[in-house]
Amino acid sequence: MPNPPVVRVYSTYQDPDYESPWQKVAPRGSTGSGVVVGPREILTGAHVVANATFVQVQKIADPAKAPAQVVAISHDCDLALLRLEDRNFTRGLRPARIGNLPMLRDAVQVVGYPIGGEEVSITEGVVSRIEVQRYEHSQRHLLAVTVDAAINDGNSGGPVFARGKVVGIAFQSLPDAENIGEMVPAPILQKFLAGVRLGKAPEVPGIGITTQPLENPALRAHFGMRRGDTGVLVTAVQYGSSAWGVLEPDDVLMQLDGLRIADNGTVQYRGRFRCQFDAVVGDHHVGDTIQARILRHGRRCTVRLRLLPMVWLVPRTEFERAPSWFLFGGLVFQRLTAEYLRIWGEHWWDKAPKELLHLYHAGERRPERQEVVVLAQVLADAVNVGYEPFANDVVVAVNGHRPAHLGEFVQRIDEAVGEVVLQLSSGAKVLLDAGAARAAHGRILARYRVPADRSADLPTKLGRRPVASRRQ
Repeated sequence: MPNPPVVRVYSTYQDPDYESPWQKVAPRGSTGSGVVVGPREILTGAHVVANATFVQVQKIADPAKAPAQVVAISHDCDLALLRLEDRNFTRGLRPARIGNLPMLRDAVQVVGYPIGGEEVSITEGVVSRIEVQRYEHSQRHLLAVTVDAAINDGNSGGPVFARGKVVGIAFQSLPDAENIGEMVPAPILQKFLAGVRLGKAPEVPGIGITTQPLENPALRAHFGMRRGDTGVLVTAVQYGSSAWGVLEPDDVLMQLDGLRIADNGTVQYRGRFRCQFDAVVGDHHVGDTIQARILRHGRRCTVRLRLLPMVWLVPRTEFERAPSWFLFGGLVFQRLTAEYLRIWGEHWWDKAPKELLHLYHAGERRPERQEVVVLAQVLADAVNVGYEPFANDVVVAVNGHRPAHLGEFVQRIDEAVGEVVLQLSSGAKVLLDAGAARAAHGRILARYRVPADRSADLPTKLGRRPVASRRQ
């Protein structure tokens, strides 16, 4: 193929430090690939420029680098759009055209800048699978295309071509397989770019339900399903999601957006592919409305869902956002998030505390529990002696009240007088004298070089500014 409009993307990024959430880790650099899709516009992967502080791009056979800005990013579907500051950078480059969803066995070319060399690389393969996959960057289950062409470090964000058009953006590979990679498919690329042009929210909406298959005959009969009926059983609905107030536990979800749901939770997507019904939301923007056909207490009815961003009890993506944290009497409290769990290292899903992992995988977001508050660490001081073993324990209640989220927890601490009693999920109790804990703030902040007693997004007591440390 002739020289494709592919660029190398250089990203300098700085991630938050969730072990010391008031600061960031040292800046780092990484490279990826991208493709020109319009005048001064580059399409690449969200993970290539996540938490970026400075981005540059470089053309084929050109040593010069041009600064770029991230103008739109969707961590859900791992896509980002960059805009170049140099108006002449893309002059003479014909923007790539976005194609359609390929067919199985279609020949494809993966183009990018993988590690091991400086020049552009082109590898060839075929489409081997089209189905819903878990996106590593966001943990979302969305439509993906598997190809048997190598996708290595540096290829990420680069285009996958078929018949001269971009049919996908390379975004991840399978670590235990050889020459097997996955790409964000053309329909999601088209939706993302169209959303940017229309000013739509970049997130991929989510339904916000947990379901189970309805393949067991006794279970089907219990919920009043007739011969020929198919669907899945709704077992939980997340507070604040598209389904909240519309769907209920024990509903049978039979159709979504006009597609019939099989008993194993799959639909015939685009008339060609059997995949999980999650793929349906990938064709829509936040704010769109879709219909669902349900069976509730033996009655069939049609309901409408206004699509909202996906919500979980434990958030999956926290990029471009500083951690929320609060310090009281040397005790550091945080929201439980996927980023917090990653402090346990590369295999955090095996090493993190089992209770936190259970909340991550199966936690249900309710009005009375919208976030999980964790006693993340103890900054040792005379006021908190003996409480060090309770780090990474979940806060259940403060003075008998169950906080719905970290903001409410902070408010109750700020208003407390006398004893502050924290009930932890392990059964332990942490008790501090409110006056003594506040008196210790100055020395604890100064000793551990903490700039304030809370993150800027949390409420302050009676509208006052956060307590700051005094440098000695």
